[in-house]
Amino acid sequence: MPTIQFTYCTGLRREIFANVRLTGNWDGNGRYSEQWTTIPMQQAIGEDGCPCFTTTVELDDSQVGWLFRWGVILDSSAGADRWGIATEINDSNSSDRYRSFTLQPDSGKPQPESYYLTHSRLLGAQKYYNDAPQPAIQFAVWSPNAQNVEVVFGGTSGYIGDDGSGIDSSRSTLALSRQNNGIWLTNIANSALANFSNFDHLPYMYRITKQSGRVEYKTDLYSRCQIGQGNINPNGAAYTGDYRELDGSVSCSVVVDPDRVLMQPGDSITSSSQEFTSEAEFWQNEFNPNRPLPRRVEDLVIYELHVGALGYGTNRPGNFADAIQLLPYLVDLGVNAVELLPMSEFRDEQNWGYETSHYFALEYSAGGRDQLKHFVRECHRNGIAVIMDVVYNHYSPDAGRAQWAYDSDVPEQNIYYWYEGNSSNYFYSDGRHFPEGGYVDNMSTGFSPRFHEEMVRKMFISSAATLLEEFHVDGFRVDQTTSMHSYNVLHADGRPLGNVNVFGAKFLREWCRTLKLIRPDVMLMAEDHSDWDRVTESTENGGLGFDAAWYSSFYHNLVGDASAGREYAKLIPTAGYGDNDPLAMDYFAGALAASGSHKVVYHESHDEAGNSYYDEGGHRVESRRTIVAAVNSAPLIGDTRRFAEARCHFACGVTMLSAGTPMFLMGEEIGAQKAYRYRDFMNNREDLLGERQTNGQRLFRFYQDIIRLRLNNSGLRSHNIDIIHVHNANRVIAFRRWDNSQEFLIAASLNNNPFGSGYAIESSRLGNGSWREVFNSDAEPYGGNSVGNLGGSIGSSTGWIHVVIPANGFVVLQRI
Repeated sequence: MPTIQFTYCTGLRREIFANVRLTGNWDGNGRYSEQWTTIPMQQAIGEDGCPCFTTTVELDDSQVGWLFRWGVILDSSAGADRWGIATEINDSNSSDRYRSFTLQPDSGKPQPESYYLTHSRLLGAQKYYNDAPQPAIQFAVWSPNAQNVEVVFGGTSGYIGDDGSGIDSSRSTLALSRQNNGIWLTNIANSALANFSNFDHLPYMYRITKQSGRVEYKTDLYSRCQIGQGNINPNGAAYTGDYRELDGSVSCSVVVDPDRVLMQPGDSITSSSQEFTSEAEFWQNEFNPNRPLPRRVEDLVIYELHVGALGYGTNRPGNFADAIQLLPYLVDLGVNAVELLPMSEFRDEQNWGYETSHYFALEYSAGGRDQLKHFVRECHRNGIAVIMDVVYNHYSPDAGRAQWAYDSDVPEQNIYYWYEGNSSNYFYSDGRHFPEGGYVDNMSTGFSPRFHEEMVRKMFISSAATLLEEFHVDGFRVDQTTSMHSYNVLHADGRPLGNVNVFGAKFLREWCRTLKLIRPDVMLMAEDHSDWDRVTESTENGGLGFDAAWYSSFYHNLVGDASAGREYAKLIPTAGYGDNDPLAMDYFAGALAASGSHKVVYHESHDEAGNSYYDEGGHRVESRRTIVAAVNSAPLIGDTRRFAEARCHFACGVTMLSAGTPMFLMGEEIGAQKAYRYRDFMNNREDLLGERQTNGQRLFRFYQDIIRLRLNNSGLRSHNIDIIHVHNANRVIAFRRWDNSQEFLIAASLNNNPFGSGYAIESSRLGNGSWREVFNSDAEPYGGNSVGNLGGSIGSSTGWIHVVIPANGFVVLQRI
């Protein structure tokens, strides 16, 4: 009788599952059945050194050629009896999750059927465990269209030219053999591969003979490290310079032991002789019981941090060492989460990081993988969660040595990019051939990834799982999810492609589902501009599975970047004209009310602190930092700065006191005023530490206190919000915030004059009772005039309350 050997592989070193059971559509006698049978699986350690689960099943030989389905049930910290198959079938009309196989004739050996939850240790230069005293090394690459694949090793330059220059001739080339799934592997029986440590820190590339017979050198997309921290791209020419000057996205990949960490973060490419420690030892004493780490999105106050924009006063981009040095400042500020702009390997050394080329490698100009681990550990010791920004909607535009045409030059077989139709059918209007017309655009930088390909989806998913498990990050912000599930169009003519949107949503569900299965408390946020309610619904209910979505309408109505149209209030820059004309407070009220629907809200993010566009008249217009927009770019001196800071108090206050998760961009807390742009941020870095002690000290104090107010009061962290008063002419808005134990009333004004005699607010939800002022943005330590309610008690009667509200500010009252 045919025997099937089933294996469920996690690809993760930690033991996260128990009571794992196989289930399939056969009965207890091995025959096809509508009723699925469930049997236990045995835990073992796989060849990748990670826990796996196996069992065998005998099926009836009369059913050879039949199609069977199977899956796995398991227990985890997410709960008992969880379905362990996170991958959906490749059908645009179904979100079912199961694996299938065709029963083969009995060959005398079990028919293998495997499922990998992640490919974290399946592909790349990985340890291979057998009965030897030490692990061997195995190179594995997905290249389904290649005629031949070899591993070649680089020399001291860290670069291999198109002509093979730069190959270390003293090291033998390694041949890989093709498997049935399009993966190529080195022969583990090769004695030269018997000791992983002999290859540790060696640079290498894949020499791929493409389908056409043309030979190209390609990087390892599962590389744990890419050589170089500069911006030199030899473009295939011979290179004999310093490897550190290379752009890491085009240079050699590097063999790295993922289970060791440098005791002192340093050069993880060349410093193999430095002292390492084991992962387990490194992460000991990671947490401080006196500074507990937040585990829910609604409990966060997020500081958006661009590591490259640190390093003030140096001639290099900032790095993780600079970020570690900033931690006392952040602890003093009071934030409990940092969101890092993308840190996976990206093109050049000076940008925001949104041109990712290698998803498992950490940007070397920032210090690489070891420094990130040191940074995360120090954050955790200080009670600060680490959120990583990740980019899946496009690759680096310069991906010629990475994803682009990896093993074939035929557009339909460009395995990492989505291509529609037949390349022979695309022509310009003048008859010229237009093969690129079949690629998919999605309103981002570069063509859309090939989300209908499971191996592509798994690459993104596995890279996030690696950050979660090996680097202990606490959550993710996914860049421009709308591009994946809504914006896809054909490059040739802009025709909408609903089928591509379907698979983009399928990928996002799989991504969220896998990470939640691995660690249920991981915090997942999407930059999504669709207002689609399914973005934050659970995957079990048909949603994408995110905990929260970035809410750009909140920003556009509160501050508004240069491109925001008249449909947005843009309160802060409009108030900055200095008059007392009516403001569209009602527009903003709608955004504020919606903040309770699983939103991340902000008055400034990286996208809006210096972007530019051309208006209808052809004039270039730039968005500005909040303090600059607050006075329409007037010089920040004397009373002008005081007015600017007061309006910043309003912007920050309504963000912090909203029902969403508040976030702000680095520098807002000290009144950063230089334009923060994609390419020239190094010329506009702010001296955070210095400004905190001088011009920004009052604003910093305000941020400290308003952050503390939110974090210390559960009623201000709930999703409950009620807008009870809006008056455009008076420029006033008032709203309630509460939970089961607390209730607050916030009265805020952008009027240039205070309501010193009290402002009447009427709402039946106020009822009768007493309120005490617990915060006043106009307090003297913040540079204000202390116009307010003097911390005293105010009564509400028959739904009316009279509150003193400062000019360009707000007060917070708590029911007593």
